Amino acid sequence: MKGDLFSSEHMVQPATAPGMTIENAKCVKYAVNGEMLARQGAMIAFRGNLSFERKGQGVGGMLKRAVTGEGLPLMAVRGQGEAWFAHEAQNCFIVEVDPGDEFTVNGRNVLCFDATLSYRIGTVKGAGMTGGGLFNSVFTGQGRLGLVCDGNPLLIPVSPQYPVYVDTDAVVGWTAGLQTSLHRSQSIGSMLRGGSGEAVQLMLQGEGVVVVRPSEATPHKAEQR
Repeated sequence: MKGDLFSSEHMVQPATAPGMTIENAKCVKYAVNGEMLARQGAMIAFRGNLSFERKGQGVGGMLKRAVTGEGLPLMAVRGQGEAWFAHEAQNCFIVEVDPGDEFTVNGRNVLCFDATLSYRIGTVKGAGMTGGGLFNSVFTGQGRLGLVCDGNPLLIPVSPQYPVYVDTDAVVGWTAGLQTSLHRSQSIGSMLRGGSGEAVQLMLQGEGVVVVRPSEATPHKAEQR
């Protein structure tokens, strides 16, 4: 067979070491040698001796999804082989988490991660049960975290002198050392739409970096598979 489809650009190569790598802009490859975790429904292909097990909805089994607080089901992948993960052709990125690091990420942006990472559910102070981006997963430990983003993310530095205000539907995550709260402001856009003119942003203060996606559209509900 000939043609652009069959060029070496699209041909996967055997993994040279266990763990997570970027296969291309839209896909993560994981060379499994033991166990790893991924969002259910994100595996698009695999080869080798791998087994897949749904994680329960108890402690450690669910990531709280942003916007609605719904759970994002996880699956454990065990054995030896290679698996490829993607979600709605969104762009893929890898975050290296080292001991002492803490990375808070929106559940909708989690694709897969090393089993060596620990996470807990965090909420924005004073946010209650409503609003976007208010339920998040805080990752600690040592390992790699695979993320998806609708478009190329923006990394905005935050300093004590310059807090950053982010649309709650656009925030992807932020680094340790940042304090969060809700901020209400007047929005020209909402006034033009006939609303009250009041909008809510996520305010981040301190020293660190916030990651924002270039879209404020409300994300699709997670598929329950």
